[in-house]
Amino acid sequence: MSELQDLSSLIRANTPLIVIETPDEGRVVDLFRHVLANVFRALYRWSITEGMRRVDMDREDAPETAPDISATLHAIKSHDQRGIYLLLDVMPYLGYASTQRMLREIVERRGSLDHTVVLVGSKIELPTELDTLAVRFSLRLPDENALLKMLNDEVALYMREHGGRRVVVDKAAVAAIVRNLRGLAMTEARRIARHLVFRDGALGEADLPELAKLKFELLNKSGHLHFEYDTARFADVAGVARLKQWIGQRREVFASGDMPIGLDPPKGVLLLGVQGCGKSLAAKAVAGGFGVPLVRLDFGTLYNKFHGETEKNLREALASAEQLEPCVLWIDELEKGLASAGSSEDGGVSRRVLGYFLTWMAERKSRVFLVATANAVHDLPPELLRKGRFDEIFFVDLPDHATRDEIFRLHLDKRRVDWSAFSLDRLSAASAGFSGAEIEQAIVSALYAAHAGKTVVSEASLLEELRGTRPLSVLMAEQVESLREWAKTRTVPAD
Repeated sequence: MSELQDLSSLIRANTPLIVIETPDEGRVVDLFRHVLANVFRALYRWSITEGMRRVDMDREDAPETAPDISATLHAIKSHDQRGIYLLLDVMPYLGYASTQRMLREIVERRGSLDHTVVLVGSKIELPTELDTLAVRFSLRLPDENALLKMLNDEVALYMREHGGRRVVVDKAAVAAIVRNLRGLAMTEARRIARHLVFRDGALGEADLPELAKLKFELLNKSGHLHFEYDTARFADVAGVARLKQWIGQRREVFASGDMPIGLDPPKGVLLLGVQGCGKSLAAKAVAGGFGVPLVRLDFGTLYNKFHGETEKNLREALASAEQLEPCVLWIDELEKGLASAGSSEDGGVSRRVLGYFLTWMAERKSRVFLVATANAVHDLPPELLRKGRFDEIFFVDLPDHATRDEIFRLHLDKRRVDWSAFSLDRLSAASAGFSGAEIEQAIVSALYAAHAGKTVVSEASLLEELRGTRPLSVLMAEQVESLREWAKTRTVPAD
């Protein structure tokens, strides 16, 4: 059934109280005006600024009551004709006992006709006495055709306001913009579209990062997600050749959303490995490889001492991520958020969080690609590691000789060090057992030493820094070797 048919059915069934959570009040009024073609009722709208006025079809009569909500409810109760009453932003006034009582009597039809009261607002939390009597109705979000029409309307508006100046439009970019506006109410989508059009009079590829940022700021109501503005390119990541190939094979399917017959949408990967070997950088690069926004979820911020709040925080964070689709959701050091899921020390909170998280992983239909990273694999719950939770589990090992060579080249170029006279082969040999982060810090230390000595970085100074560093593979040799042994037969090498 259509949205209009569903709402008409509720009115014909004499539903006494309907709750609609939306920022788009105009659309609600228009929708109820169309409902009147199927059911014979008078339609009224109330707000604290205008009072109550009749708004059947295209008419808007003079206010019948003062803005006061008590007077309005008394008027509704005494009306001698059945009506539909749209009460806009009435939540602040439901805190008064007299308002609650009067609304409840209308809803229960005590001394009044079979009216339908509709509460409209961005967020509506009813008192228990009213919540049990209410039916919540969700407006359907605009589809791509409606969003494209809206975008064209904004382009036409720009041209009218700028003396007919044409908007430079890239058709491929417009298609991507429309796809990325899905999941938003029309008013929210229009606000973003107008910003994109009016900021430079053009719609192109350069608008996609700005769109992602604006959409994130709009939807991240929980505050538990962090938007990563600079996603790395795979070219900036040394090694991980298998991971790069794996992502490359799935890029087109994930970005477009068009699933070939027989294929399931890619859901996510778990990146295990030695600390400092580039798991976080690889996670950022996955978003760059897919060409979609990257949002990071810090599990530590979800936990709350009040009962049920932690689970609620997780639900809201994941719901926000789904509204941002297509995107990559990055959870760094996953074991820190779920390590205690097998114990009862926290009253079962971690266990419930794990249960909900696993259910979300299995049942989600949205294009949210999950990238989780972990260092202490033995601390992860076994339920998380079984086949099917992630599409693949990659192990990011200590870099080999060739990868270390590439790491030196990338970091020396990044810091504008002239290394044409260096032997990268000697540097790579001297850094055996080093992680990428440790190689980077050796270069940084050599740069500081050169700056202090009013000289330039040389191959000799780099070799000296490497000789003076004890890498993690030496300091924690047993733990690192144990992790590498565990991964040999249980994971796919990322390189």
